[in-house]
Amino acid sequence: MLNIADTLYRWCREARPFALATVIQVSGSAPLPPGTALAVGTGGEAVGSISGGCVEGAVYELCGQVLESGEPPVRASFGYSDDDAFAVGLTCGGELEVLVQRVDPANQPQLTTALEQVLAGLPVAVAQVVEGPQRFLGRTLSVSGDGSAYDGTLGGLQEDKAVAAQADALLRVGRSACIQVGGDADTCPDKLTLLVHTHATPPRMLIFGAVDFAAALSQAGRFLGYRVTVCDARPVFATAERFPHAHEVVVDWPHRYLEHAEVDARTVICVLTHDAKFDIPLLRVALGLPVGYIGAMGSRHTHEHRLERLRETGVPEEHLARLRSPIGLDLGAHTPEETAISITAEIIAHTHNATGLPLSRVPGPIHGSLPAARPSPAAVLVA
Repeated sequence: MLNIADTLYRWCREARPFALATVIQVSGSAPLPPGTALAVGTGGEAVGSISGGCVEGAVYELCGQVLESGEPPVRASFGYSDDDAFAVGLTCGGELEVLVQRVDPANQPQLTTALEQVLAGLPVAVAQVVEGPQRFLGRTLSVSGDGSAYDGTLGGLQEDKAVAAQADALLRVGRSACIQVGGDADTCPDKLTLLVHTHATPPRMLIFGAVDFAAALSQAGRFLGYRVTVCDARPVFATAERFPHAHEVVVDWPHRYLEHAEVDARTVICVLTHDAKFDIPLLRVALGLPVGYIGAMGSRHTHEHRLERLRETGVPEEHLARLRSPIGLDLGAHTPEETAISITAEIIAHTHNATGLPLSRVPGPIHGSLPAARPSPAAVLVA
């Protein structure tokens, strides 16, 4: 639902009821992930999309029925029809399940607060009950970005605490996912499945080296939703004018900046300096941090020499194994713009545990299910 937060927030502020259709489960080649939503207002206006167009009409009609009748939330499934590919269904071959509910903002004030936080750019998670006893369906509980507080209730203190803890964990890694709580007669007798929608602060892309490749990569990184920092020790090159797409340009020695930078498991580090006096101290720091991706530019010969230097400084092999160099996928890239696509393609593939192969050579659904959470780099570092 957070994909349409601006409109939903306006309707909530106006105390206008609306129907909300949320994708709660996908399989096969369904085009949009769980959590994507379509909403219909009291005037018949629609916002959002749940299938890229395949079943929008049928879901719109269902939203109108639920909104007008005030009936309890309903679940509906849509899938590919072998008999008539143009019938109501997903002609792309996938299947999806949708929860359609009427939302009265007066009954869920925590939703208004959560949407306001999203629009303010603050981290927040919204847990929405998508499976369980009818009286729970559609209820929401929101969790603040620092995990210190939650708003709303699912009916009991034990359920609320259990959901808040899991939602906070997902928020910290920036993932939306389904969770289950309950089923324990002593604590939470009702078994519930909740879809946790997360709005995390943007992940960071740290680019070291104020070169032409960095200019193109900062533009690509910003397009992908990263908060981009370009860092270089040379003030004549590290200027905001040369990197208009970066959120910040820092003049400092790369390793010194990285020692004090805020990073997490979603942070990507791209070393484009390919100069040993910068690379070696920088990579010594980077390879010891719990970040998601570390790549370095340079030829294979440069990389082998770099590994030797890092070993000499005491960097262990398990840390060196995290370094991706030469950086990027084999796309035949030559220009800075092509190289930026090569690098970001590798980052995307690494983030989603994908192969990086052409889809024509990969069997199975095009849109695979979301991967299990990648082990925290911190866990690898202490293993």
